[in-house]
Order: sequence, then C-alpha cells, then structure tokens
Amino acid sequence: MMKELAQDLVDLIFDWGYLGIFLLMCVESSFIPFPSEIVLIPAGYLASQGQMNIGMIMTSALAGSLVGAFINYYMALLLGRRILKKYGKYFFIKESALEKMDNYFERHGHISTFIGRLIPGIRQLISIPAGLAQMNLVVFSTYTALGAGVWAMVLTLLGYFIGQNQELIDVYLKQITIVVLMLLLVLGASYAYYQRNRVIK
Repeated sequence: MMKELAQDLVDLIFDWGYLGIFLLMCVESSFIPFPSEIVLIPAGYLASQGQMNIGMIMTSALAGSLVGAFINYYMALLLGRRILKKYGKYFFIKESALEKMDNYFERHGHISTFIGRLIPGIRQLISIPAGLAQMNLVVFSTYTALGAGVWAMVLTLLGYFIGQNQELIDVYLKQITIVVLMLLLVLGASYAYYQRNRVIK
C-alpha cells in the first residue's frame, strides 16, 4: 500500500514537476497532516537521476511550506482569536491566557517557531499559536523558512543519495529524526539557560 502510494507520488511529482512539490508541501504545512518524506525523498531521487534540480526542489518545497504555514497563521489570527475571545470561557480559556501567550511569543516566538518546524506532528501546528499570539509576521516567516528549509534539505538529500533503497531510507530517517530531536533539546536547553542568565544579570 505504502509502496504504491510512494510510486503514485513519484509519478505525480514527475508529471506536475515543481508545481506538484509546491502543492503537496502546501498541504503538508497547513491543517491537513501529510508526511513530507513521501514528497521530498522521491523528488530527491528524481534529482539524482537528472530529472529534477535540487535548487528548484528546495525553492518549491520552501514556498509550499510557507504558504501552508500562512494559511494556519492567518486562520488563527483572523478567526481563532475572535472565537476564543467569544467562546473561550466555555473551555476555561481566559483573556489573561491569551495575553500570556502574546507575551511569550513576543519574547520567544522565534525559537519556538524554528524548533516547532523540526518536530514531527508539531510542524503543522506551530503556526496556529503564532497566529493567535499575533506574532510578528517577518519574524514568523523567517524562522518558519529556516526550520522548513533544514527539514526539506535533509529529506531531499536522503532521497538523492539513497532514494532507491527503501530499507536504508527507513533506518536513516529514524536515526536522523532522533538526532534532530536531540539537537533541538540541546538548543532549547541552551536558549533557556541563556535567557535565565540574562534575566539574572
């Protein structure tokens, strides 16, 4: 089933080219959960065969990721906040909670967005609290692009170098995910330590 889906996606990407990558990554980055690895690993493999260009793959993937993130961001900004202000009390969400979220994202939104874009299952959702907190759009876009770009490059290069070996892809993808999560844990701890020392000084 998964092999057939992967093959269908390879065919789709080959037929639609960079537009297919853009659209699929837009879906992956918005409110519809969709694994980016079954988009970019086949694309990387096609690049290794000379049928696609890595630079264009990255450009299409990054543009799609940003558009999808903007969809979540603006939905939360325009609708979510209004809904929470009106009905949040029924879910025990007070106005003060929104103010705390605003303050948090004003001070730590950049690192939260970057780290969130690299965590499976979170990368699609991090745009929602950023929108609710009215996070600065330039800062949001910059760190969303950085996080999405790192992950897209990892998957594309994985497909480029070992795209024909599904077993190796499964092994390396798990190992890469673990390494990324460990690095993010170190980054988060280092940031918290820096912030705490800065407050003390």
